Amino acid sequence: MSFTSRLKVLAGSLAACGSLYAGVRYFSDRPQPLSAAEGSNESPVPPLTIPTRSEQMARLRVGEEFDILIIGGGATGCGIALDSVLRGFNTALIERYDFSSGTSSRSTKLIHGGVRYLEKAIKHFDYEQYKLVKEALHERANLLKIAPHLSAPLPIMLPVYRWWQVPYFWVGIKAYDLIAGRQLVKSSYYVSKSKALEEFPMLKNDRLCGGIVYYDGQHNDARMNLAIGLTAAREGATVTNHVEAVGIIKEQVRPYSEEGEEVVRGARVRDALTGEEWDVRAKVVINATGPFVDKVRHMDDPEARNLVMPSAGLHIVLPGYYSPRTMGLLDPATSDGRVIFFLPWENLTIAGTTDSPTELTHLPMPREEDIKFILSEIKAYLSPNLSVRRGDVLAAWSGIRPLVFDPNKADTQSVARNHIIEVRDSRLITISGGKWTTYRSMAKDAVDKAVEVGGLGDDRGCLTDGFLLVGGGGWSPTLFIRLIQDYGFDIDVAKNLANTYGDQAPEVAKLAALTGRRWPVLGLRLSQEFPYIEAEVKYAVREYACTAVDVLARRTRLAFLNVQAAHEALPRIMEIMAAELGWDKNRKKHELQRAQVFLETMGYKARTEVRDVNIDLSYQEAKEYGKIFRQFDKDRDGHISIHDLRKALHEMGASVTEEELRELISEVDINKNATIEEEEFLKMMSALKTGEVANSRMASIVQRKRENEQKISVDRSGGGL
Repeated sequence: MSFTSRLKVLAGSLAACGSLYAGVRYFSDRPQPLSAAEGSNESPVPPLTIPTRSEQMARLRVGEEFDILIIGGGATGCGIALDSVLRGFNTALIERYDFSSGTSSRSTKLIHGGVRYLEKAIKHFDYEQYKLVKEALHERANLLKIAPHLSAPLPIMLPVYRWWQVPYFWVGIKAYDLIAGRQLVKSSYYVSKSKALEEFPMLKNDRLCGGIVYYDGQHNDARMNLAIGLTAAREGATVTNHVEAVGIIKEQVRPYSEEGEEVVRGARVRDALTGEEWDVRAKVVINATGPFVDKVRHMDDPEARNLVMPSAGLHIVLPGYYSPRTMGLLDPATSDGRVIFFLPWENLTIAGTTDSPTELTHLPMPREEDIKFILSEIKAYLSPNLSVRRGDVLAAWSGIRPLVFDPNKADTQSVARNHIIEVRDSRLITISGGKWTTYRSMAKDAVDKAVEVGGLGDDRGCLTDGFLLVGGGGWSPTLFIRLIQDYGFDIDVAKNLANTYGDQAPEVAKLAALTGRRWPVLGLRLSQEFPYIEAEVKYAVREYACTAVDVLARRTRLAFLNVQAAHEALPRIMEIMAAELGWDKNRKKHELQRAQVFLETMGYKARTEVRDVNIDLSYQEAKEYGKIFRQFDKDRDGHISIHDLRKALHEMGASVTEEELRELISEVDINKNATIEEEEFLKMMSALKTGEVANSRMASIVQRKRENEQKISVDRSGGGL
């Protein structure tokens, strides 16, 4: 059922509005269990330091038995580590790649309560569904509180194009506010057509009646995940990335049973950077590997029935002019019933997500049909004056969502509505499902189960509710001003440092190099388009970054914002990391190859190369571009070589390097023979015309050549009008 249909059922009529209010009051008035946060005070940030990665690796190798070993460094895994160590348990976490390298860095960046669950909760008086919404709204408020530098409220508009929809949308969103209660971010409101266009001028105004604006939260998901992991490390957990589990350690139960029953007591692990293997022993092992939980479960029992049904969600990033900087848009009823968000993010625009079955892989590729689906859906909502072009897609990524079957239900096809926790006969604990917003409550449930299964004593209970993450303690909205005044940063660089590192921003600032200019004094940029500076790469190594991809994708967000800019920044990032980590020539070559493969999964080739498209040019256009092609073809051999291009650019007064010439050729070279043929040339110009390609460097050169050819000199015109 579509979102619109659910809201129709939710409201129904004015009488249903009254029923809805009564239903919400019914749930709200019921006695609720007291959560750990209610009545507790916000924890101050203790004066502890974060151990280095080398120190963490040494602790993992020493051979001590941990109370709890967590496999998986996503939001849930890092949340479990923080919860566990705050309870006083000796805790270790291993992650095969990098923190947030999977699903947790590929979200819609929203912190939300789940407005779409309300219809079932109210219509069926379903207390379980109500609790899901109530829990998520509490966790939304908590995330906004514990990391104020990484998260903020975001207004989202639901445009209304039929008058009869106004009360339905309004009632549903007001119920959302009501359930939030004291944890309401900001109250929702209705806006007229003129006000809707004032706040969201890109909207299509044809038949627009107005809009409903409600509030959720937005965050930097990968950075939030890292902050949770670093906070756990600061509190004493042994937290390591680039360490993978390659096997499960078991031992017989004592006293030994006749059946020889065995329980999980640790994992065989491998350093993914060196290949070294060793055993890590623990009283309890928690499998928190998201969509990959079945791989770990099969290490324990190869015959175990799969829990996860992987589903791919795709997001695209568009230029900032596609949306206002301070308001998002929700399309509640797309052509096939899926919901699409259209949100400002890091001064650009993020749109997504699709939802379709997929194969399980660590590097999911964005599908072209999904990209075009999102573009077509947002085009239906935007003004026709704004041309929605495929070439405007700056980056595209796919994330795998772990939809889970509930092992506690007889129906093997039942998909759990929330997270599930499975305890196998071997005592291996698996947690999966859920969503980013509820990571903390998922972690709490997992540690509670670990205490029960492992017989862990001296449990202090969950202490994570309201516990400030690294960077949040001394942050204020005006911190960036102090960075400008004390260090001489550009305003956008200072804001990025303050809103990424919080009160740790001065530590990054101390690593910044002089620019050699009057202003800014400090802060050499990795890309002139973005506020990331070279000092962040050095600081990233202190935050356990081990590969170039760790920096491109998660310590900065370059790969997620503009994949071409990320590619251009890659050589300098590698140069800095090589100096910091002592990489030799072979390691640098390996890092370059790995980064290039990763950037392809973020849409790099689609962004920089002309695809094999049909030629859609008029006879006159084709004739004109054919003439320009022959002007570039200096050797008159039917193709443009690097030598031809060099001569043509020299005649135009441009001087480019050999590397730049090769890149210009590769943008258009569809058949990869290191030259540009006339058909490829015409396809490039056609792709530019239709919007398949935007801002192509080669196309810009051709357009300049074309403009120069069309100019009429003063001498030929006679100097008159």
